[in-house]
Amino acid sequence: GVAEVLLDDNAISQMPRPGTSLSRPLTQSAGQPNAGVRPVTSSGRPLTGFARPGTNSGRPGTGSQGVEGAFASGRPGTSRPVTSSGRFVRLGTASMLSEPGGPFINVDKLDLRKYAARPALARVLCDYILYHDHNPKKSVELCALATVQAEYQDWWWKARLGKSYYQLGLFRDAEKQFKSSLKNVDNVISTLELCKVYVRLDQPNAALEFYEKASEKHPGDVSLILGIARIHDALNDVGQAVQFYKKVLHFDSSNVEAIACLASHHFYTDQPEIALRFYRRLLQMGVNNAELWNNLGLCCFYASQYDMTLNCFERALAMSNDDNMADIWYNIGQIAIGIGDLGLAYQSFKIAVSVDSQHAESFNNLGVLELRKGNVDQARSNFQTAARVAAHMFEPFFNGALLAFKLGDFQESFELANKALTAFPEHSDSLELIRQLKAHFTML
Repeated sequence: GVAEVLLDDNAISQMPRPGTSLSRPLTQSAGQPNAGVRPVTSSGRPLTGFARPGTNSGRPGTGSQGVEGAFASGRPGTSRPVTSSGRFVRLGTASMLSEPGGPFINVDKLDLRKYAARPALARVLCDYILYHDHNPKKSVELCALATVQAEYQDWWWKARLGKSYYQLGLFRDAEKQFKSSLKNVDNVISTLELCKVYVRLDQPNAALEFYEKASEKHPGDVSLILGIARIHDALNDVGQAVQFYKKVLHFDSSNVEAIACLASHHFYTDQPEIALRFYRRLLQMGVNNAELWNNLGLCCFYASQYDMTLNCFERALAMSNDDNMADIWYNIGQIAIGIGDLGLAYQSFKIAVSVDSQHAESFNNLGVLELRKGNVDQARSNFQTAARVAAHMFEPFFNGALLAFKLGDFQESFELANKALTAFPEHSDSLELIRQLKAHFTML
């Protein structure tokens, strides 16, 4: 109701200052590539070189279940065979015996008070409920009973209670539990969980503060330094993020995330040769997937190692699936444009949109190629499709504005150019187009 909306503990500021919110990251960092060079997410943050849970990468999140979903019945477990015969089952654990065709443990029938009094068994049961059954409501019940049984002195139960609250979407309660857990025992895991809560609450500076304090107490812990780097990345402070990724490699020279993010940074700062070295390092470490071969192909092309480029893309296509094939064909199209083979480029973009009908970048480039062929209506349609699918991209808006300007539709051109500037305020071509349109309107 209205009371829940007005008294929401998890509500965040609707107009945060730049650099204090993940929904409004810093504007262009000095000396860093802008949105015209490095692609950005829908929230305006530059894409990193590593797919993380909970980001816009298409990977599923790991927690983040809403209150409504959490209070629904838990997902039934898999049917596992009983490991001991019936006559060996003790009376005290008979309620945990699996029924044929049913879940391994029927949590709803358990007397949680009895298990809370047995700490070793209770911890195993808590992890089963949380990680296997994904039933945070029952987990909260068990953790609360066990915390009372431990006289509020056991950090582990407080941390599990915080994790359960987090999965229920009760972030303020989770914050209190993690802080209380850290007061009992200062450890890295609880700090990481607490910072995750602050990220969900859209308080990156609070997360940074706790990361830095913990990093002073646990110097050299890679997970803490990575957490700081991720926050700086999310705030579009790429320079600081790069420093911390390098610090991670100082302590762990085989950290895949740090190597991939540094490679991505060097590629977008016009240093493909250095990026190529980082990606080769990942290959030597045993990472072997379509994304890596795709990136190797791009680095080889821009480093003028043309003989290796097509081999890398062939391997990428051989290892690809429906999730990443469209991106690979899009990059092949970009390579084809680079060598002047517009026929191959057109075919590549067509294949990309056939694999993924929401691939905005391919629609935008198809529009440009259609325009070169003189197909104005088809070009305009492709620009409109790209703009509808990815409103955070400035290219389809600018291309549509330029086409409308050349066709004499100045009002539509003005509106699209303004949308392009909303997505990328520093775009010089859009600013020039707006200036010409204003001069035209003034003459009228």
